[in-house]
Amino acid sequence: MEERVVVTGLGPVCAVGVGKDEFWNGIVSGRSGVGKVTLVPEKEQSACKIAAEMTNFDPKVWVDPKKVKRMDRFIQMAIAASKLAAADAKLDVEQEDPTRVGVCVGSGAGGFQTLENQFRVLLEKGPDRCSPFTVPALIVNMAAGWISILHKAKGPNSCTVTACATSANSIGDACRFIQRGEADVMFAGGSEAPITTLCMAGFAAARTLSTRNDDPTRASRPFDRDRDGFVMGEGGAILILESLTHAKKRGAHIYAEIVGFGLSGDAWDIVQPPPDGEGAARAMVMALKDANLKPEDVNYVNAHGTSTLLGDRAETTAIKRVFGNHATSFKMAVSSTKSMTGHLIGAAGAIEAIASILAIHDSILPPTINLDNPDPQCDLDYVPNQARKNSTVNVAMSNSFGFGGHNASLVFKKYVG
Repeated sequence: MEERVVVTGLGPVCAVGVGKDEFWNGIVSGRSGVGKVTLVPEKEQSACKIAAEMTNFDPKVWVDPKKVKRMDRFIQMAIAASKLAAADAKLDVEQEDPTRVGVCVGSGAGGFQTLENQFRVLLEKGPDRCSPFTVPALIVNMAAGWISILHKAKGPNSCTVTACATSANSIGDACRFIQRGEADVMFAGGSEAPITTLCMAGFAAARTLSTRNDDPTRASRPFDRDRDGFVMGEGGAILILESLTHAKKRGAHIYAEIVGFGLSGDAWDIVQPPPDGEGAARAMVMALKDANLKPEDVNYVNAHGTSTLLGDRAETTAIKRVFGNHATSFKMAVSSTKSMTGHLIGAAGAIEAIASILAIHDSILPPTINLDNPDPQCDLDYVPNQARKNSTVNVAMSNSFGFGGHNASLVFKKYVG
């Protein structure tokens, strides 16, 4: 019989907050993490000069100071998130069979900061001056590698890379490892440190970033008529997934059960979603089928909701295709926490999965802030500007859609023993 999979630990690290409590208090209060860019020198900034930076992140709090220089910022954030998740789950891998504890952690871009810094060294000082840690610091799988090493987790060790769907994909993949009996516990999620000269310039050149530089906290405004692009964010998010059998055996606190996972490809465009939302809709339908649930069973959708003109409209259309009257009659809430966290690219799915799980656990619907003038083509219940407490959230879906047409949907359910 296939194992049930539950969530027992949450480790969010982003501009809204570090750790479950600080993060969730920020989300529920509608706090924006967006401000002026400091990680990119002013002379190298593009038209977009704002981002959701972790301005107070000190890697030495989480990593042996001797090892910090061996790691890119995205790895440091992944380690911080993994330690927070393990502590929250009260998980000590040394007390477990390490071959039954695995890691599935990805990143969309990997070590761009290292890539840029070392390329400058190459050009200015020559190849002999490049760091011997260049490659291990920048390659995308090294967040998963370091987490495995530091926690002594010897089970399945995997790295998914599907752009903005990466960490949702990682959570789904980790769930499957447990369902197939290949692991009892998985560290699952993603991390991203994309606030670099090249990353910011590239996204700005593609005209995907907001340029509301004079009003940073109000720049990310999903589903609003006046949105002008997404706001880059950074951070990491790790979930501890366990088989129900294992979680009960060690008396772990269970936040929610993961019951559905759906993947699809748009086969449409490298950047733009199809206007009819067909691919996204199929991912949602597949996740519901995997969960053995009907559309009307879902109380809340944490939307991909990036604050781009085409993306928000396509996702709204996709949600209508899947949920029909259940969505259009406001029986189901939809919101985008990217309005506060910014877009964490490869870490977005995991940080939003945590928000979805806490919505179930605490019966609170997180808001979409800055939704002042709704786009007429975005006409669902987006929980505008204020969280709704004392709300029934038995089932939540979290959507993540990435460049290249990668779509991933996760379904979480209130745990019933």
